[in-house]
Amino acid sequence: MTHATEFTPGLVVQGITPPLKLSQFGLIAFDMDSTLINIECVDEIADAAGRKAEVAAITEAAMQGVITDYKESLRQRVALLRGVPVSHMEQVLLHRMRFNPGVRELVHACRNAGLATLLVSGGFTFFADRVKAQLGIQFARANVLDIEDGRLTGRMVDQNWGDICDGAEKRRTLLEVAALLGLRPEQTIAVGDGANDLPMMEASGLSVAFHAKPSVRAQAQVAINSGGLDRLLEVVQP
Repeated sequence: MTHATEFTPGLVVQGITPPLKLSQFGLIAFDMDSTLINIECVDEIADAAGRKAEVAAITEAAMQGVITDYKESLRQRVALLRGVPVSHMEQVLLHRMRFNPGVRELVHACRNAGLATLLVSGGFTFFADRVKAQLGIQFARANVLDIEDGRLTGRMVDQNWGDICDGAEKRRTLLEVAALLGLRPEQTIAVGDGANDLPMMEASGLSVAFHAKPSVRAQAQVAINSGGLDRLLEVVQP
């Protein structure tokens, strides 16, 4: 492992020599929950079913990498959401979900520099579609919750690309969008916080951990441990 250096307080780099330039890259991919936004959506939805602690414990184990089968862990959590009304998800969206500090600034800087933007989430389209629209992100991939009569069924809906967006699917999506844009993998940036982000981070040209789990911080080339997401611009300048 390359020696990690604290570039400035709360900002650690390894394996690269800053400053880099955004113009070296053509695509930036973001995780959503706890990266672009301040919550883990599945945990907040579970609150309506009185099962937040149970679901949050599974989420934490999956993000730490203790649970290695992300798909199965997500199926378990979604099954516990059965019966939650869509109206509760609207309340989570309106009253609990916020963009993390520096998110708008970083996305704006990347778009101004000509980078394509991608949201790739193990969370749900109910939230991802709104985040994508509000931030002006071009591409998105996330999971679809099955809804009947205004309530969650405890299942997810298969999509044309597969069943669940896990770590392997995040990696595949990053590389697929890069190829679509005529970019090499080394021209991509991947930003995340949990173990299921590691596959896309490893495939990218620059891996960024944001307030991440220890295993993710240890493997990222840039680790933002304090402050907002726009601190990436201290390392990769517009």
